[in-house]
Amino acid sequence: MLDIIKKRRSIRKFTAEKIGQEKINAILEAAMYAPSAANKQPWYFIVIDEPSIMKKIMEVHPHSRMFETASHGILVCGDLNLQHGDGYWLADCGAATQNILLAASSLSIGSCWLGVFPRVERMKAFKELFGLSQQVEVFSLIALGYAAENKAIPERYHPEKVFMNKWGHKKNEL
Repeated sequence: MLDIIKKRRSIRKFTAEKIGQEKINAILEAAMYAPSAANKQPWYFIVIDEPSIMKKIMEVHPHSRMFETASHGILVCGDLNLQHGDGYWLADCGAATQNILLAASSLSIGSCWLGVFPRVERMKAFKELFGLSQQVEVFSLIALGYAAENKAIPERYHPEKVFMNKWGHKKNEL
């Protein structure tokens, strides 16, 4: 599993090959196995594969050019009426988003997480574009496709960011 986590990269260039429905379903299943506060599972997912909608996405999100070549997109939304308490939908949808990214990586599918929340103008634009209910908010958008680029695995473990039992205490200081 650590290999999947480490090899996951943000991919912004995709091949023309389309992702099969079986793999999309597996990615969505992984999303729904994410942890959520009190197991409320307040998430909803909109799968996008229509080029006309992808074009509209590129009009409302300033960093979405990868949708020119993406096979699919997944919009991750949270239902405020289903969350465990104020603000929990954010952590729940974040966990579901991460599961989508890791599941895609495990299936050799490239992905890129595009931030929507907390940008009010983006949230409003996506809410209108997809006709969301009043109590449903947009958390993230993920572009999916077979990678047309290779990215190296960087070193991201930084022991100086780890403390033992108390802020500022390094393991060798105990």
